[in-house]
Amino acid sequence: MNGQKYLQDISRSLSTFLESGSADDLVSCLVGGSNLPGTRANLELADAFAKTVREYAVHDADDRRILWNLCVEFASIAPEDAPAGDPHEFLSFCGIRGIGAIGSISPAFADLALGELHEASVDPRWREREAVTMGLADMITAVRDKTLTELEAWVESGAWLPMRAAAAGVAEPELLKDPAVTEAALKLHRKILIRVYTAADPCSEEFAVLRKGLGYTLSVVVSARPEEGFEYLRQLAELDNTDIRWIVKENLKESRLAKQFPEKTAAIRDILLQV
Repeated sequence: MNGQKYLQDISRSLSTFLESGSADDLVSCLVGGSNLPGTRANLELADAFAKTVREYAVHDADDRRILWNLCVEFASIAPEDAPAGDPHEFLSFCGIRGIGAIGSISPAFADLALGELHEASVDPRWREREAVTMGLADMITAVRDKTLTELEAWVESGAWLPMRAAAAGVAEPELLKDPAVTEAALKLHRKILIRVYTAADPCSEEFAVLRKGLGYTLSVVVSARPEEGFEYLRQLAELDNTDIRWIVKENLKESRLAKQFPEKTAAIRDILLQV
């Protein structure tokens, strides 16, 4: 019920914006419905924003450009102006979602969208980083090869937060139904974990964010490609590295591995105990 109402509210506010040039109604709708401050932002409302932006943008090139500029403006709201938990932070969150939505339906905006998502991936606010993950999922669904190639570059850059975004972006069960995405996801995780193993700054805050994310993303990928995935977990479990071992241990706790593959999971646990 809420979802339909949100779609109607956003559609009405976006129509007003496109007709008048004033985003006041839209801003009031998003900020007022953000559920911030609070433990959980209004993800249904953000979904409605992204879906409606996509619907409007796909039908009209002029509207697409206007909505793109709006989403970039929202996404560019700085942490100093909308700190974590502030209702206005939701504008930035929705802007990032909108960028992914437009990039997913327009080849002309795909590269621009990936650039904006890369920039947002290093935002100090965790909600913005989650919005990047959602935006990447939209992009992978629509422009798979371009997005996966770009994520390889994010990993090769050596920056921890873009790596975290790449790992989380591909760790979506629906996306992993595509064998090409599963293969790319495992490859990305291999490259990321090599960098974790050789990290010179494992005490940095950014590294900690990546490590925490890898504590679940690897299990999503392994569950989609169990034979190769568990062999890789075995190799990781045999390494004498505190961070790698922690990541393996955390992934083994995930029910997608522990319940679906109890024997394989137990075998990896035994290796961790022996090393």
